[in-house]
Amino acid sequence: MKATEYIARTEEAVFHTYNRFPVVFESSDGVYLKDTDGKEYLDFGAGIAVFALGYGNEYYKNALKNQIDKLIHTSNLYYSIPLMEAAEKLRDKSGMDKVFFTNSGTEAIEGAIKAARKYSLLKYGPERYEIISMEHSFHGRSTGALAVTGNAHYRDPFGPLMDGIRFANYNDIESVKALVSDKTCAIILETVQGEGGIYPADPAFLAGIKEICDRNDILLILDEIQCGMGRCGSYFVWQKYGTAPDIMTTAKALGCGVPVGAFVLNKKVAGASMVPGDHGTTYGGNPLACAAVSAVFDQFEELHLIDHVREVTPYFEEKLDALTQKYDFLKERRGMGFMQGIEVKEGTSAGTIAAKALEAGLVILTAGSNVLRFVPPLVIEKTDIDEMIKRLETVLDTL
Repeated sequence: MKATEYIARTEEAVFHTYNRFPVVFESSDGVYLKDTDGKEYLDFGAGIAVFALGYGNEYYKNALKNQIDKLIHTSNLYYSIPLMEAAEKLRDKSGMDKVFFTNSGTEAIEGAIKAARKYSLLKYGPERYEIISMEHSFHGRSTGALAVTGNAHYRDPFGPLMDGIRFANYNDIESVKALVSDKTCAIILETVQGEGGIYPADPAFLAGIKEICDRNDILLILDEIQCGMGRCGSYFVWQKYGTAPDIMTTAKALGCGVPVGAFVLNKKVAGASMVPGDHGTTYGGNPLACAAVSAVFDQFEELHLIDHVREVTPYFEEKLDALTQKYDFLKERRGMGFMQGIEVKEGTSAGTIAAKALEAGLVILTAGSNVLRFVPPLVIEKTDIDEMIKRLETVLDTL
């Protein structure tokens, strides 16, 4: 069957909420994808920062196959060994206290919001419920996650949403201070803004928010769904800053392709917020998903992926900086580790570049309307970076 027929039949059957690129991927190997016509694509998108291990990791695949033969699902009415193992590993690597597994990053945000509001309700009463989020943030597309997403384009078609949400400017501590009141129960932000344009938090900004939270018993929620799990050179970005949250959300590379997320709480919040009956999920934390999480942590250790990201990042940044200097329509590079962005100048379309790159056998993403986003598998080598630059230059030369 031709790709055009696969696409046509998909469009007939699937609700059209995505403008997909006209390619049908069929198989994968290492850091390459292959479509139904046999064409190979170098993948610097990793399924939107998901496939940290690359494609075809044997340990990971065997862990899933073995678990499928044993037990896939029982519900959270019962215990399972993979749940215990995955929770212990996430707890230990995050340095936090309690884990709740979800099916997605969006659901992790929902749980984090509920935990924060329940903590504040129990301690201060119903009037202390406001949450400060950041402009240009992205936290998901369910109604609660949308409410704290700082982009009206995503929010407005689905209002009215959850109230009590106020938006400050990212990396502007004075704008945060101006919104804090006796009604504020939590502050939520991405440690590195992703969809908003690849902006790492300034250390002073994050430290300032932490100080505000500690002084006023406001809970700090850090969204590490995209930037966490080794992508920026530590298991979680806040560990590089030394600014621990009260609640952290994670997903994407946590399961490396198996749909799983989590929110993780410190002892203070875990011991004084939600209780049995307050929150639940049928599939979240099932044996198959947790076997994936456990295998991912095992491979991070065996492959020394955190060290690898740190070692290769300077080369990655050097090559992207050289690219930015070479083409006058590229404005600047910014990012951290293997989460990098190049802003394009007005009059040039990041989306057009990404589409043309796909035609040239290179998968890259965009962030917002004017940023090229590079979030490759964490196993890439310098030779893969060289090949990426080569393919991207063939596109940029035409502009």
